[in-house]
Order: sequence, then C-alpha cells, then structure tokens
Amino acid sequence: MKLIIGLGNPGERYAHTRHNVGFDAVDAFLEKHQLTMTDEKFRADYCVWHHKGERIYFMKPYTYMNLSGEALLPFMTYFGIGMEDILVIYDDLDLNLGRIRLRQNGSSGGHNGMKSIIEMLGSQSFNRIKVGIGRPKPGWKVVDHVLHVFDEDDSSLVHQAIDKTVAAVEHWIEHDDFSLTMNQYNQK
Repeated sequence: MKLIIGLGNPGERYAHTRHNVGFDAVDAFLEKHQLTMTDEKFRADYCVWHHKGERIYFMKPYTYMNLSGEALLPFMTYFGIGMEDILVIYDDLDLNLGRIRLRQNGSSGGHNGMKSIIEMLGSQSFNRIKVGIGRPKPGWKVVDHVLHVFDEDDSSLVHQAIDKTVAAVEHWIEHDDFSLTMNQYNQK
C-alpha cells in the first residue's frame, strides 16, 4: 500500500499556480494512467489504484496548504498507511525552476504545508519530492510569487519537472525502494 499526496490550494483561483505544482503532478500521473479522483474523505479528494496487487492511493487535501497535515494524518490512520509508504509532492522556492529533488527526511524548509504535515505526523522522516519553482523576481513578495501562475516562458520547464516527477513516482511504485528512486532521479 502507498499514498501519494500532492500539496496545493483548492479552487480555480489557485489552479496551476506555482504553489499548486503538487496538485498538478498528481493530476498528470492520474491522467497518464487514466485514473480520476472520485472519492472524498477527511477533507481530501482521493482515488485508489489497484496496481499489481497493491493499493495505491492518490490524495489532494482541500484544507488549503497551511493545514495539509489535518487531512493527511486521519487519512493515513483510517487506511492503515505507514510513514514509509507515503510520498508528498510539493513546490520548493530554493530549487531552480524545472528541477526536482527527492528526500526521505528533512525540515519543512519554511514551506507551511510541510510544516503542517511534520507537526501532525510528529516526524520529518517520510518520502518527498520537491518541485523547483525558483525564487521570486526582484521586487516580488514570496506570497505573490507562489500564488502566481507560471509565465509562458516557464511552461516548458514546469512540464519537464512534472514529467520527471511522474516518472519518479512510477519508479517508486514499481521498485518499492525510495532510495533507489532517489539515486535514479536526483539531479547532480
């Protein structure tokens, strides 16, 4: 059993903003594998994919970013999903646009969605994929940067990062070894 969580904010206002690349990555995976979010539980939309005898859940909390942990913990508890079986996908300001980085533990790095998850789970030890959104332009506030849609010039880099993220998720599902997936997909 596995759970892949994409972080973002619900609603059209936030669709395809930098802060929602976690949602976008989950959506891209679901589209590629012809899956759809059909269920709702614990303030999250989700679906389950039965793949090679394993249940794989995909989840998008609609609690808003800063409360993501409030949806994740009860979901994990209800379905009996262990910490080693979750993968959180989210945006990272400190990574250049188009890059991804996989980690098995670490702090929130100032990301409020991750801060909420770490607080609710009581641990920093869980799998994650950070998707680079780059730093704000000079004169821009961080909040304006993360809640802004990607510029047309950035779209190819964003799509490349999402494609790499989908491939990394597929690799983890197939090989059931996040260390191996990290070695394969972390960029030097």
